[in-house]
Amino acid sequence: MRILYLDCFSGISGDMTLAALVDAGADRDYIEQELSKIQIEPFHLEWKKVNKKGISSLKMDVVLDPHKQPNHHRHYSEIVRMIETVGFNDYVKAISLAIFEKIGIAEAKIHDIPLEHVHFHEVGAIDSIVDVIGIALALDSLHIERIICSPVPLGSGTVRCDHGIYPVPAPATLEMMRGLPIAPTPYSMEMTTPTGAGVVSGIVHEFSKGLPPMVVESIGYGAGTRDLPNQPNVLRAIIGSADPYLPQWQIQHGITQLAQQEHAHTEHHHHHHGHGHGHDHQHGHDHGHSHDHDDHGHSHDYGHKKNNPILHERKVLYRPDHNHGHSHDHDHPHEHDHNHKHDDDDHRHTHGSNPKQ
Repeated sequence: MRILYLDCFSGISGDMTLAALVDAGADRDYIEQELSKIQIEPFHLEWKKVNKKGISSLKMDVVLDPHKQPNHHRHYSEIVRMIETVGFNDYVKAISLAIFEKIGIAEAKIHDIPLEHVHFHEVGAIDSIVDVIGIALALDSLHIERIICSPVPLGSGTVRCDHGIYPVPAPATLEMMRGLPIAPTPYSMEMTTPTGAGVVSGIVHEFSKGLPPMVVESIGYGAGTRDLPNQPNVLRAIIGSADPYLPQWQIQHGITQLAQQEHAHTEHHHHHHGHGHGHDHQHGHDHGHSHDHDDHGHSHDYGHKKNNPILHERKVLYRPDHNHGHSHDHDHPHEHDHNHKHDDDDHRHTHGSNPKQ
């Protein structure tokens, strides 16, 4: 299973998320090509490497045509219709709509109007639309099946928007974060934007104070606009895979390495160690999983675009008094018949808004 962990130690916004995913390996050409389908004001994406308190990170900006007047106001129904009709695949549509739905429901409650009448201001601007759809395209490119997130700092103070001067967190941001873990921050500024809160509340499955059990494959840093005095203003995206055999793999891997080192030092003594680690490990129990590894997305045959598992029932499993604060549901039927045999070769994977922060 392909996992994304969002490390939001400096908050989260739409542009930071998209930049972090691209920095972690999402296909930028695919994202830009698909975004060109959007029939709105002319724009292009500008990418540049920046340094945030010693961290090399990727900054993404949506650049508009200076000769065209942008439209900063769009109805929720207009954005939904655009996403559904321009030709994105089912996965991208589902992710994009899930994020905008969370933002729309929050705005509808705050203004006490029906969802279909919600009129987005900053979130209806082209840059926020590009951020959200770009994030969905990046997740599609990375074949992400499960998203886990750290507690989220929201910030404090005030922010100026179309309605005037509002408290931080903005009402829509706070509404979307109800029931989800919030982290403290000493900074009097907007750390999490409404688009960032839409990402967190719309598509995250679990919350964890630390990294979940996973094999880390790539790491990306998405830069915010401002600089923080004591820490890098970046969002860290960590991409990897989870496997039901991960604990066994870790143990075997460690023992195998140790055995190889021992053999290298004692080969002239013809000492064979008797550990029996010939990469054909027989365990005294069989999990009987009704799956093979091709079903985990490792063979790059990702059928989940038609049946989107990323939007299955989300669980908030964050517990402040637990080391990781989450549990993993692998969604595989386990039938223990205590007669399991596998070798290491079976476990090899073929991986090939708003005011910006």
